[in-house]
Amino acid sequence: MDYLSALKTFVRVAELGSLTRAALDLNIKTSTASRHIAELEADLRIALFNRSTRGVSLTEAGRTFYPHTLKVIAALGEAREAASSLNLSPSGLLRVTLPSAFGRKHIMPHMPEFIKRYPDIDLDMIFSDDIMNLIETRIDLGIRIGTLEDSSLMARKLGPHRRVACASPDYIEKCGLPATPDALALHQCILFSRRGGNAWYATRHGAGHDDPLKISVSGRFTSNDGEAMLEAALGGLGIALLPSWLAYTHLAAGSLVNVLPDWHVGFSPDEPSIWGVYPRKKTVSSKVRTFLDYLVLKIGEPPYWE
Repeated sequence: MDYLSALKTFVRVAELGSLTRAALDLNIKTSTASRHIAELEADLRIALFNRSTRGVSLTEAGRTFYPHTLKVIAALGEAREAASSLNLSPSGLLRVTLPSAFGRKHIMPHMPEFIKRYPDIDLDMIFSDDIMNLIETRIDLGIRIGTLEDSSLMARKLGPHRRVACASPDYIEKCGLPATPDALALHQCILFSRRGGNAWYATRHGAGHDDPLKISVSGRFTSNDGEAMLEAALGGLGIALLPSWLAYTHLAAGSLVNVLPDWHVGFSPDEPSIWGVYPRKKTVSSKVRTFLDYLVLKIGEPPYWE
């Protein structure tokens, strides 16, 4: 029996709840996946899965075996990465998950040069605005925006995530500029449904750690997509709180105006950032380190969009 292949098959069947889906994921035949599980169960002399017409689920023995199997596979991966890190030329498949708009606008333009510079690294770019479990999905690196909460991941800051309260000149001509953050409550505001609630927070530039003002805002247009909010602002539908990396070209061109230039305005009192996150390991793989170094170089300090 190829024990390592059998263990990998066991893990994917456990995670996907299906022999067929696990076989497709591992690029092997379903009969091979079934044989791997049968050989493991014969070796352990106990059933690892309950089988039904709806799929498979772990038995008590399977649930006990699963976390130990993950540790064995992870330890082997770390051993390989520790050895390959001695190679000055990073190589292998790098799977990266990244937010859709930010990834298209600020990651993809740099990828042709990266591919040319590092010919031994292949890229699998997975665009999603949902937070994916890097370990379960076997993703090497995630680009995330916000305040980090998952302490099981290592993180490297790529840049600040600053938002700008902005509106089109047409809207300003019709409705005027808010003199203070409190005046936002009197305006049509473009709302971001992914954040939940209708509260914005404002701190005057140079105010240090003063408590931010909390403003309740409202408006007739709500979206879960930043690019849709940008289009709504350009169309004169109200004041939008947009990431500077998304709005910067329009602010420079004058098609959007920062309506509160003396204030930091955000969806929370926290100061979010743009991060590269990856599973905690004893040795960071050279391909992950190389990709992050490259992004830091391209984004700059401060970021080129600021």
